[in-house]
Amino acid sequence: MAAWLGQMGSLSYRVFYWFLTLELIINYGAPCPQNCTCTLDTSDCSHLDITDVPQDLPKSTVHLNLSHNKLAAVDMDILSNLPNLKEVRLDHNELTSIPSFGDAAAIVVTLFLHHNKIRRLDGKLLQNFTALETLDLSNNDITELREHCFPPGLQIKDLHLSSNKIVHLEFGAFKNLAGSLQILKLNRNRLTHLPVKGLELPKLTQLELSRNKLRLIEGLTFQGLSSLEVLKLQRNNISKLTDGAFWGLARMRVLHLDYNSLHEVNSGSLYGLESLLQLYLSNNSISSFNPEGWGFCERLRELNLPYNNLTKLSEGGFAKLVNLISLRLGHNSISHITEGAFRGLSSLRTLELDHNDISGTIEDTNGAFTGLENLHKLNLGENAIRSIQPEAFSKMKNLRYLHIQSDSFLCDCQLHWFPEWLVTRGLKPGVQATCAHPESLKGTSVYQAPPQSFVCDDLPKPQITVHPVTTAAVLGKDVRLTCTAASSSSSPMTFTWLKDQETLRQAEVENFAHVRASDGGVMEYTTILHLRHVTFNHEGRYQCIISNHFGSSYSNKARVTVNVLPSFVKTPRDITIRTGTKARLECAAEGHPTPQVAWQKDGGTDFPAARERRMRVMPDDDVFFIMDVKPEDMGVYSCTAKNTAGMISANVTLTVLETPHLAQEMEDRNVVVGETVALQCKALGSPPPRITWLKGEEPLRPSDRHYFTPGNQLLVIGSTTLEDAGRYTCVMSNTLGTERAHCQLNVYQRFEDCAPFSSPSTVTVGIIVIAVVTSIVVTSLVWVCIIYQTRKKSEECSVNTDETIVPPDVPSYLSSQGTLSERQDACIRVESNGGSQPNGRIENNGYDEPVVCTDCLENGTSYSKHCNYLPHGIALPSGLEYQQAHQTSTFTSHSNEPHCNGTPNGVRKDNQTPIFPTNHDRVTISPSSHQYNDRKGLLVIRSDTPPSLEESYHRPVKLLSGDCDIGSELKQTPLPNGHAHMPDASSSESESFRRASD
Repeated sequence: MAAWLGQMGSLSYRVFYWFLTLELIINYGAPCPQNCTCTLDTSDCSHLDITDVPQDLPKSTVHLNLSHNKLAAVDMDILSNLPNLKEVRLDHNELTSIPSFGDAAAIVVTLFLHHNKIRRLDGKLLQNFTALETLDLSNNDITELREHCFPPGLQIKDLHLSSNKIVHLEFGAFKNLAGSLQILKLNRNRLTHLPVKGLELPKLTQLELSRNKLRLIEGLTFQGLSSLEVLKLQRNNISKLTDGAFWGLARMRVLHLDYNSLHEVNSGSLYGLESLLQLYLSNNSISSFNPEGWGFCERLRELNLPYNNLTKLSEGGFAKLVNLISLRLGHNSISHITEGAFRGLSSLRTLELDHNDISGTIEDTNGAFTGLENLHKLNLGENAIRSIQPEAFSKMKNLRYLHIQSDSFLCDCQLHWFPEWLVTRGLKPGVQATCAHPESLKGTSVYQAPPQSFVCDDLPKPQITVHPVTTAAVLGKDVRLTCTAASSSSSPMTFTWLKDQETLRQAEVENFAHVRASDGGVMEYTTILHLRHVTFNHEGRYQCIISNHFGSSYSNKARVTVNVLPSFVKTPRDITIRTGTKARLECAAEGHPTPQVAWQKDGGTDFPAARERRMRVMPDDDVFFIMDVKPEDMGVYSCTAKNTAGMISANVTLTVLETPHLAQEMEDRNVVVGETVALQCKALGSPPPRITWLKGEEPLRPSDRHYFTPGNQLLVIGSTTLEDAGRYTCVMSNTLGTERAHCQLNVYQRFEDCAPFSSPSTVTVGIIVIAVVTSIVVTSLVWVCIIYQTRKKSEECSVNTDETIVPPDVPSYLSSQGTLSERQDACIRVESNGGSQPNGRIENNGYDEPVVCTDCLENGTSYSKHCNYLPHGIALPSGLEYQQAHQTSTFTSHSNEPHCNGTPNGVRKDNQTPIFPTNHDRVTISPSSHQYNDRKGLLVIRSDTPPSLEESYHRPVKLLSGDCDIGSELKQTPLPNGHAHMPDASSSESESFRRASD
């Protein structure tokens, strides 16, 4: 049964295969053409040298290979009969244009046309290839690419145009492929220029432009390639990358710039490459790079810089490449690696420094490889290393492979640590080190040399004994740097001077040798570097290297600085300015090092404008402003510029102009005939005002009675007369204008034969006042009687004097005169209830007893005022009412009859203000009579008619009534300037009148 089932299964399989073969023969026609090879979906007719497409191609063909023939054209009818055709290979034929595939063009996905003779691209022939994704046209004769070459509707993803003769790439030539193109190859053409922003291909991921003739990559050239990841520009003639050359390539991962003519890597050219992982810059002429540029590609993991012209690695040159894993710097001319050159490369695993000249670096310093804690592989091959400092590799804790190949090692006491260290760290396989000295070890590997043979018995290698000294030079002067070394070897000695780690090849050097006096077998070699007429270009760090066959010795680095004494480029100038405006002070200096500029005022740092926050300083400018200038800002401002070479200063005077004005108002003066008076006009202004005195409108000049202090601010009038009374004007003038101020001088006549009386002391006055107060409290009756008797019998006996007030700046010789320094006294017989006041008031003194005059008490014995004393320049009232009320007046003009303390002030009416402006509560007004009646019955007649100018002044008058009666009722009271007295109203009605002060 099982056998029968097996036979039936085998039979059914054969039947199925026969039916399938029959179906293929029926559906797909004839078998494979002659000399071609056919499989299920592939027809291969390549390498047959045929000139026509075979006629009998199977309809099942998907991949058709017609390459390496001599086809010059393609029969589209044959290809139209292939409904499943997807890929056509027509490379290495003799086609001169893109062939037409008929109906098959719409289904072909891949078309290879490379290595033909196609000269131009015809968009009409490509427009039917709507399904085409890969088109290879490399190795043809195409010379230009224009917009019409690729019509709309194409879906090409890979376009190969390498190895043509393209010299012109039109702006927007691939615009119609923007929605599909992903790979574009334009290698090995003749392009010399790329249109800026001319490649708008947002889906392109790979662009190859190698082996063209590009010289310059301009900024924004590749803008529009937002998805680009790989850009190949190697083997062009690019000598410069402008700033922003790769802007817009934010997704770029790989950039090939090797085999070009770049001389530097400027920072701006790398701007925008934040996703870059691999940068290839080998085989250029790069001698420097800007470390700041690496900050634009911080994700970089591989940096290739071999075969360039690098000579040194500066400190922190790769500090921003924190993610760098591989750094290749072989085949350069690196002779010095500054300590900290690899700082920041904590992720670095591979460092290649082969084929350089860094033997000196390893011999000279032990910090060259600082920062490489995680380094795995270090290649120092082919560097002719002679010696290594003991701590040169101590920082590389994870080092796994070290490659050193040198047969020049000096196997002395300084190298004894090296073999053992290599064995201990497992680094022996990569190090081939052979001794060149001493002679007994020459040609011996450091591993085979006995440890006790690493000694320093002699000095074959030069030893620096005198190092160059750091020097601060003055611009234009000469500088000498000296370096001395000792050696026991007769090997020829070479001397080299470095400036900032670069060899000085054209330096003026003086070399000589002599035998050391203490040891005849040792020679001392001295080299002197002459720097003539030093400039700023001479600044730097200098080092000497003295070498022979056994090695080199490196001196300490001496810094040379060039200083320049500061000099002003903006010298401050004197300023004259008005108050309230803005002052601008500027000062700038140059020098080396850059001088610091500072300001002083009057030799100090106290600026009134700074205290009041009126000073504005510009931090980045050489100017400061004083706002709202005031007189106290005036002074000498000093600008100082200082650096290490010295200090200079310049002074500028700020003059503040101010219009003349008074420091204090002028005051009226009252003086007795014969006394001395001082009139002060304290004027301020800038420039200081010139002061002129006028009396009336006439100028005053110095005389035997008129004196002027320096500056005319004080006018002193001695032995005053009545003619000196009047209006004095102080005229203050400067360049800004003229101002005037006025004061009034009143001169009073002195009374004669006024009997002196004694004045009690101030203590006595106090006692009397207390007694008066007590008497008021005890008995009001006595008080009333005293008032009544006082009104009936009292006579006023007074002298009005004006105490001359001497300003504080009056010279001492003036204040020594008695009339200026002594107070004047007055005696008056008054009522106990009050008296006339200088301003025309009636004020109660607060007591019912007479008031004692303290002024009189002070100098009672020296009182010498004349009884005829009356003021000069006091106006009497005029008018009908006054005349009627005084027909029986006791006043007579120009009377010679003496009277003690007659009316001192006369009467002066003022029609604008009341006679008693502050005591109107004591007065009742009679509208009909225009009289004032006080509470005691005193009648005062008011005149409504103001006196005329002629009537406002009169000559001195004296009283005719009464003699000078100084009796028991006589009391002393102070009589200030302008005091008025009033006769008793009860003694005579006709004599009743009221005196008011001027």
